[in-house]
Amino acid sequence: MTEQLTALTVARFLQENPAFFGEHAELFSALSVPHPSDTRAISLGERQILILRDRQKELEQRLAILSHQATFNQGTAQKMNHWCSQLLAVDDSQLLPGHIVGGLMESFEVPDVALRLWGISLTEGAFAESVTSDERTFAQGLSAPYCGPNKGLSVANWLQQPPASMAIIPIHREGQTVGLLVLGSPDSERFAADMGTTFLESIEQMASAALSRLPLAT
Repeated sequence: MTEQLTALTVARFLQENPAFFGEHAELFSALSVPHPSDTRAISLGERQILILRDRQKELEQRLAILSHQATFNQGTAQKMNHWCSQLLAVDDSQLLPGHIVGGLMESFEVPDVALRLWGISLTEGAFAESVTSDERTFAQGLSAPYCGPNKGLSVANWLQQPPASMAIIPIHREGQTVGLLVLGSPDSERFAADMGTTFLESIEQMASAALSRLPLAT
């Protein structure tokens, strides 16, 4: 052999010759390697068993995380179905804004929810309170729901108490933004910035569809 013998050379040789240890079983059983967490040496077979055990633990942890997430998603989907069924049962369209807010607080256990609408004919004044031009511009600029900490946005003042975290969901009508739905929580992790917005987008779609029953302001 003209190639210098190195660890890389040995590793490459073993990869290219998978039958080597089968043909030299006595060598395999005689090899010893350092224990990963001890000073003593163990056989290569024992080391492989330890590696497999570590991989098994890692897979079990991943499976537990996936199972927890699946359970959470299933629970959220059930809450979403319950909320939607409540909206479908509302006969008087003018009562929809109140049912949207109340349903979110009840079904999803959101402590504080506010809804403001504009350009829509409403008999309930609480949902048609004045909205500043800056707040409307902010609403128009939301291409997706905002989810994260309270950054001092003025729409946070619509809530009863200053939130530690919040979700801001635009309401659309015929391609235009006609309202904002603001969800607030004193828990800074309830609406964390790194959480997914899939269910918030579903809330946006359902709320916008329900409110489409309301007439536009003339």
